[in-house]
Amino acid sequence: MSSTGPAAAPGPSPLHVPVLLDRVTELLGPACAADGAVLVDATLGLAGHTLALLAANPGLRVVGLDRDPQARAEATRRIEAAGHADRVTVVPAVFDELSDVLARLGIDEVQGVLFDLGVSSLQLDRPDRGFSYSTDAPLDMRMDPGAPRTAADVVNTYPPRDLARVLRVYGEERFASRIAAAIDRERTREPFTGTARLAELVRESIPAATRRTGGHPAKRTFQALRIEVNDELGALERALPDAIDALAVGGRIAVITFHSLEDRIVKQTLAAGALDRTPPDLPVPLPEHSPVLRLLTRGGEAAAGDELATNPRAASARVRAAERIRRAA
Repeated sequence: MSSTGPAAAPGPSPLHVPVLLDRVTELLGPACAADGAVLVDATLGLAGHTLALLAANPGLRVVGLDRDPQARAEATRRIEAAGHADRVTVVPAVFDELSDVLARLGIDEVQGVLFDLGVSSLQLDRPDRGFSYSTDAPLDMRMDPGAPRTAADVVNTYPPRDLARVLRVYGEERFASRIAAAIDRERTREPFTGTARLAELVRESIPAATRRTGGHPAKRTFQALRIEVNDELGALERALPDAIDALAVGGRIAVITFHSLEDRIVKQTLAAGALDRTPPDLPVPLPEHSPVLRLLTRGGEAAAGDELATNPRAASARVRAAERIRRAA
């Protein structure tokens, strides 16, 4: 269970443009249409998808999970402003706690589950959270500000080999060893505390020819540190099977990813559920080994051009979805 620390300071509401909103609403709509249907928004964020689904489905109830107290506070404000407070339960939790949350709420099965992975608009747009390399801020990157480990802890304490592994695996960074060695040299002189110094060191560690393409040179390093700090891939691997198990027959799951590591986990998990597992030496399929899922998307579907024109953050987004077609034996 994540922290329920202080809410965001008063001020203007963050701009929030949920990605793939129309497609997600279309994919989950049939499962959410019945009165009393329950959707788990496993990454509530600023509630953009939840609000659209509530508006489109008057009988829908939502259980919204988020580890970030600032996001929960803003989502709650938006839900109340839209007049849907009585239809939403907001829970401070990481999405791999989904089964425990439903058990505490006495919910045996749900009709929909949504994951919108990665860092939220609120986290990116508030420099003090330390997710962005564009402005100097404390080297934090915790989605739950009450969690014990920060990005500074990773950068300043991991052995160079472990640090290089994090950058290589989670950031798919070709120059992981060079960056880790440079960090190791610099942190002996002075520990890293801010994002700007780290971003500049990464830039200097990457060959000039490589820096000319592919966006900011520190992008992959910051992604890797964020994933490590928040155990994002581990939580996803634990959460997806539980989410599928929670679905009623006819229930649907949709997952929005933003990089290949997330997408690979989602692809493999949904594909496994859509397989017929009848032993190959048997002449006819066995019902108890038939697929439990039906895939609703052909691969990972990307945002359309008109959405990309208005919301550049949707460029790397992909959505995969599936429907539960039978109960497991």
